[in-house]
Amino acid sequence: MRVRFRSLLPAALPLLAAVSCGPPTLKPVASVDPQTACPGGWTSWAIDVRDRRVDPEGSEKLVALLRDSIVRSFPGCSWSDRPDAARPTVTIEVHRFRAPFEEGTWNAVADWTVWVRDPSGRTLTQFDAEYDVERPNYQGSNNEKESLQQVFGEALRRTLAGLRAVSLPG
Repeated sequence: MRVRFRSLLPAALPLLAAVSCGPPTLKPVASVDPQTACPGGWTSWAIDVRDRRVDPEGSEKLVALLRDSIVRSFPGCSWSDRPDAARPTVTIEVHRFRAPFEEGTWNAVADWTVWVRDPSGRTLTQFDAEYDVERPNYQGSNNEKESLQQVFGEALRRTLAGLRAVSLPG
């Protein structure tokens, strides 16, 4: 039996699209500062990362990436995923994280809001971490992944700077 390639192509296209869809997998970024073991001097923290994007494709990967990057950047801290009355909490709401290809460039953006609350729930600080970049479509490169890694790294750097500036009341 002889099968023609052209007859298989329409059936194979949906399979190829399913395999290649979804955001690329990024690596956590850690930036340890020996001067700041933990935000505000507290050694026990809760972290709550929420994906509030309009299209939350790959949400679990993004939440884990952001959480892991923060935890690795403060290795002297004990981190819990459950906010409670015994520890301060870092809450992060992701608004945008994408890299659409438009007019020959990858327009990547990372944008989230960070709240730091004391154990009683009072907000100590709130700030935004946002970064965007336009990247040409370089041949032989995973441009989407590299542009997302770049904006993630810079927005995370801004997040860590904000967390390192936290001071908890006595």
